Order: sequence, then C-alpha cells, then structure tokens
Amino acid sequence: MTEENVEDPCEWEEPSSSTQLTEGCRLPVRMKNTDDWPLAEILSIKEATSNSDASYYVHYIDYNKRLDEWVTPDRLDLRKVQQPKAEVKTPVKDGKNGSRPSSPERELVNGIAPPKKTTGSRKRKFPTTDEDSQDSPFGTRSSCTVPVHHDEHGTGMKSIRVKVSTKDSQDSMLAPRTTGSLVAHHDDLLTRMKNIDMIELGRYRIKPWYFSPYPQELVSLPCIYLCEYCLKYVKSIKCLQRHLVSIRTKCNLRHPPGNEIYRKDQFSFFEIDGRKNKVYAQNLCLLAKCFLDHKTLYYDTDPFLFYVMTEGDNRGFHIVGYFSKEKESSEDYNVACILTLPPYQRRGYGKLLIQFSYELSKFEGKAGSPEKPLSDLGLLSYRSYWSETILEILLNLKPNEAGEKPQITINEISELTSIKKEDVISTLQYLNLINYYKGQYIITLTRDVIEAFERAALKRPLRIDPKCLHWTPKDWSKRGKW
Repeated sequence: MTEENVEDPCEWEEPSSSTQLTEGCRLPVRMKNTDDWPLAEILSIKEATSNSDASYYVHYIDYNKRLDEWVTPDRLDLRKVQQPKAEVKTPVKDGKNGSRPSSPERELVNGIAPPKKTTGSRKRKFPTTDEDSQDSPFGTRSSCTVPVHHDEHGTGMKSIRVKVSTKDSQDSMLAPRTTGSLVAHHDDLLTRMKNIDMIELGRYRIKPWYFSPYPQELVSLPCIYLCEYCLKYVKSIKCLQRHLVSIRTKCNLRHPPGNEIYRKDQFSFFEIDGRKNKVYAQNLCLLAKCFLDHKTLYYDTDPFLFYVMTEGDNRGFHIVGYFSKEKESSEDYNVACILTLPPYQRRGYGKLLIQFSYELSKFEGKAGSPEKPLSDLGLLSYRSYWSETILEILLNLKPNEAGEKPQITINEISELTSIKKEDVISTLQYLNLINYYKGQYIITLTRDVIEAFERAALKRPLRIDPKCLHWTPKDWSKRGKW
C-alpha cells in the first residue's frame, strides 16, 4: 500500500542540464530488483570517495517509507531532475527563541518530537470520515431497521434486519483522532532515514524498516544484537554471549517479565507494567520503533501496559509480537501500538493479537478501539478482523420462533464483539453490505461475500480460547499514580 501523500510546500521546476543533484531533488529512480522508475526524493547524499562512488538516500513518492534505500548513480534518471524552489517560510514571531507562530517549541526525546494536538486540518483518511459518510444510509432517519433475507430463491443472497439510530450515525461520522499516546507523524529529516542496517534477535536477523533512536555508537555498526528475553542491546555477539552465560551479568530471564495471563499450546501472553518493568518496556519500544513508522518513542512508560505474545519451546519463551494500551483511556482505546515482528508475519499472529485485545475488553465489559491513525498493515489487519468477526455474528443469526427474518442492532453487535459502534458501522460501509430497499435498510450478504468469509475462516486456525485467559481487570483510577 502507499502512504498518504501530503502536499509539499515547495514547488518544482525543471532544471538545466548542468544542474547538480542536491538534497530535496526529485527524479525517477529504478527500484531494486524491478524495472519500475517511480518518482523519488533525495533525502541525503554521500559524497564519492577514492574507494566508492557517490550514493543517494531516496524516498519513493507515494510508496511506504520502509522501501526507502541508498542507491547508486546508475539507478538515477538524470534527464528528469526536479529542483526544489526556496521554501516560503512563515514570518518569525517576536521573541528570543525565534520560533514560528505555527511551530511552538516542543521538547524532543532523542530527536523525536512528542505528538501534537491537531485541529482537524490534516486528518488521515479512514472509513468513518465525513467524506465517506456523505452518502451514508444512516444520516436521515431517527430509527430504521435492516431486514436480512435468507436465500429463499437460491440467489445466494441473505439479509439481516439491523436497527440503526441517529446517534449511531453521528458516532460513526466522528473523525478519528490523528494522534495517540504513542503515535504521531514525523517529518524531521533525521527520523525519515533508516539508521540501522541489521538487528539480531534470537535465531533471526532482521532488517529494520524505519528509524529507531538506539545509541549512536551502536547504529554505526553492521548489526545490533538483542537478548531475546530481556531485549537488552549490545554491540557484538561476544557481548551477547557474556550477557547470557556470564556468572556476573547472566540474564536470568527465559520469558518476558511480568505475569503470564494466558497459555494454550505453545502460545503465551505476558502482561508487563510499564512502571514496574521500565527498562524492558523501553527496550521493547526501541525494538518496535524499527517497524512502526507512526510510533513516537517515550521513555515515560509508566501509563502503559504491554501485552507480549510468545512462542515457547525447551529453550524459553520467544517474543512474537506485542500490543500496548493505556492504563486509563478516556476514549476507551484498547490498543495504543501493535506489532507482529517480521519473522512471524503472515502466520495469523496479528489477528491473534487483535482478538486478544478484544477479549480483554470483554473481561472489562467495554467496547474498545485501536488508536488512530493505524499503519497501513495495521489498518489491513483490523479491517480483516472486524469483517470476519461481524460476518460470523450475522451468519449465525437464526429466525425467531414466528419464522420472521433475524434482527440485530448495531449496539448488540458491539456488545457481542466489544468492537466500538463506529468501527462496526464503518466496516459494514467498507464491505458495501448496507442497501436501502422498500423503505428499510438491508444488510445483504451475497454468495461472494459468504464464500470469501469461509475461505478466510479456513486460513485462520488460530483462535484465542477465553477459558485459558486468567486475568482480572484493575481499576487504575483508584490506584493513585498507577
């Protein structure tokens, strides 16, 4: 998927043939292992030396930042170079610090700024934005019902009566918050460039996707070595071996710290308090930042709980992925950040993490939702989970005793799944399941939709078993400073 394209304040002009390449230039660049030449922006330049040619760090316009890379001159199309004009800057306000009126001073944490409060001028596109809801069937009537037809004539169609109130529609049109406790956009040049070549975690060597503020003396090395149990970072394999076996510095952990609250087969979940296990939580954030573009690294992990999913064997419990959540969320967010590590992706573990977050919400008796904006992979995973979960509910509905068509309300779907109402409505809209027919709103399940659901269900053998979850929700509002 491509990232949202934010218009650059600079305008572009064709250069003369003698123009040299500078940072900010745009030109076609051949992508690695392809014959495609998308437009790319040069973010940094390494000058030529006696031993090597010049190299250029480029970002492919409208492509995800994890594809950014260093390229050699032979991959540049120098015939179509676009030079940036001088940027028109906002007038500097009166004051000693010289900051701009639109850019209040903000303290940086290792080069990463904390998230800004937005006024809604830059909102990420999501299924429940005003634009998507202009033609929504939910905006006109105070009360309406959606009948669902069973396949009476062999047409492969099924419809369900769903009651939708005006309040449901208003909730669905609320634009998602564009910043969260651990998410934000960053345009700083330093953070736009990948700074780590490789990390070694257990038996895997992983190439990071994005910038992560590991110590400067480590990022210049070919590889950073992590203890897969405590996530401590060291500079060499010898240091890691000493950490694991030395009597003085031996790592006593063979699983994440905290409480194991779920175990079934080889999978376990551990709940880690960001205040009690601060070092582990900070190391986890550093690791996660390598693969989450929208994550802002905070060293204040006290307000968060971390739920780490592991795969166990005779050597210990190996981290697969995790999600974090605020101890107290005024907007009932049940996930702040969520990540499946690259070696474990495409195995269904992402949906397992998502399902576990909703199982916790069920134990709490609340409907939850992830913080927005979601990453591109996160949005795909959540849409898929929401679609499968809601369709499973709709397909299992039975006619009542009088033989009438089954009925269900949006609130009932939300209560059964712990998925927030606006996410339920946006999913139904995204799937194009809602139709207006003979004065009523109809959810129509076509044969194609049902077959797609059945195929997806077959590919998802892993499910959370609520019976194996041993966890009691805590009321953090009554616990003082957590």
